[in-house]
Amino acid sequence: MAVALYARVSTGRQVKADLSIPDQLEQMRAWCKEQGLSVAREYVEGGLTATDDNRPEFRRMMDDATMKPAPFEAIIVHSRSRFFRDAISCGLYERQLKKVGARLISITQLTADDANGRLMNLIISAFDGHFSEENAKHTSRTMKANARRGFFNGSRAPFGYKAVDTDVMGSRGKVRKKLKIDEGEAFVVRKIYDLYLNGLDGKPMGMKAIAQHLNGQGLLMRGRPWQIQKMQEVLSSDTYRGEYCFNMRDSRAGQVRPESEWIRSAVPFIVSQEAWDAVRRKRESMDPHQHSQGKEAPRNATSPVLLAGLIKCEACGGAMTTATGKSGRYRYYKCSHKISTSPSVCATPNLPMERIDQLVLQRMVERVLTPERVTQMLREHMKHRQSTETEDQERLKQLSRAIEQGIVALDSTLQVRVNALKDEREALLVEMAGIKHEQPSPRKVSPKQVAYALERMKAMLLDPYLGYGKQLLRYLVTDIRVEVGQLTLRGSVPRLEKAVAEMKMGTAVTVPTFISAWCAWQDSNPRPLGS
Repeated sequence: MAVALYARVSTGRQVKADLSIPDQLEQMRAWCKEQGLSVAREYVEGGLTATDDNRPEFRRMMDDATMKPAPFEAIIVHSRSRFFRDAISCGLYERQLKKVGARLISITQLTADDANGRLMNLIISAFDGHFSEENAKHTSRTMKANARRGFFNGSRAPFGYKAVDTDVMGSRGKVRKKLKIDEGEAFVVRKIYDLYLNGLDGKPMGMKAIAQHLNGQGLLMRGRPWQIQKMQEVLSSDTYRGEYCFNMRDSRAGQVRPESEWIRSAVPFIVSQEAWDAVRRKRESMDPHQHSQGKEAPRNATSPVLLAGLIKCEACGGAMTTATGKSGRYRYYKCSHKISTSPSVCATPNLPMERIDQLVLQRMVERVLTPERVTQMLREHMKHRQSTETEDQERLKQLSRAIEQGIVALDSTLQVRVNALKDEREALLVEMAGIKHEQPSPRKVSPKQVAYALERMKAMLLDPYLGYGKQLLRYLVTDIRVEVGQLTLRGSVPRLEKAVAEMKMGTAVTVPTFISAWCAWQDSNPRPLGS
């Protein structure tokens, strides 16, 4: 009879030390020889638990066992715990083998192929599962105690660190370890944070651009190219600000545990708390889920183009994108439909980028951000909100009274109208709630505060060295419509109210608090965000 051998160990450490597997195979081969069995195939699984079937060799073996014709008639294991440590799952897979005329045989737990033998197999598997759970519980308790004392449990340290031996002995004679900074890798971590906050050569960089830059320079992640996922881990891990967290994730369930179960320990920090907080704020502002809720797309925020994502063609409704001429000497805003389809689909001409950028900034300064116009906009917006709310409430009251008095019959058409008025009123309340959320204070802004805030905004828009112009423009302006010979800017009055109210008088021109994601000064000594 042809059989297959299956050998397994649970940890990577056992694999590296070459423990157990050679002994398992040697004993199974000798047993098969004594029984006159022919070994058709051998399957070896290293460093994987038997509490589930997430094992490549195990799955390949089961696939082979169900082939027609099958290459073997039985699977030989040293003990049933090597095959599965869960009684129910073990029984299900044994049933699959039985359907194709194969069986599972343990050379150290031989049982008869009858009802009593199947009962004994079930009992053995149940004990294996119980032992696995108890062993995991005791191991977890020991590792938690080790983490609470500030020692490192993992086999491989996070990037930027190395696990070093201490003078403290642990269980089974093993030396306890602690995390220490690996200066070579820490240099790369600090570079990642610096590039994410300050960009390169005045240009902002996202995670993908940083990964490409590091890979191009040969600054790899332990010999492997950087990927966006690993970049995300580096920029979000608490470890780099000096706080290592253990027991964050349930590996079996694949879920993050409640924060109350996390065990935190102090480790040497690689980046300052200020830089870590700045990165967190920027990452939150770049979250695509926030864009789906009405915020700006991350690619537009990081684009070096001033009006990226804002400028649109009024003639055909397409976005205006960048184009070049004369081998890149000139740059334009060009209708995307003309690029993707043909130049004849839209009459909007190409717009010189530098000239349009300056024109938009100048018009914002000269015609929009003036005390008279801003005061008028704020006043009219407030009156509109109040009048709209009052009118809708009054119309709904009048209609309700007419229905109650029998003057108007509540037929299906009128019911639709009543529901529409209620929907309008609810939408207005939602809008007012959003406005209140954006406004830091209900107090009335004084003319002096308006004048001061507008001077600050003008300085930001026109000073290229501060790097605030693009961010302020994107905060206030929702879109720019291009027509032949005309540009139309549309913006958010609630945001304008918020910006005016939060400009603190007597302070230096630094990052405004109402935009936490603004970049710091681009100089040789960068300031952290929010400073």
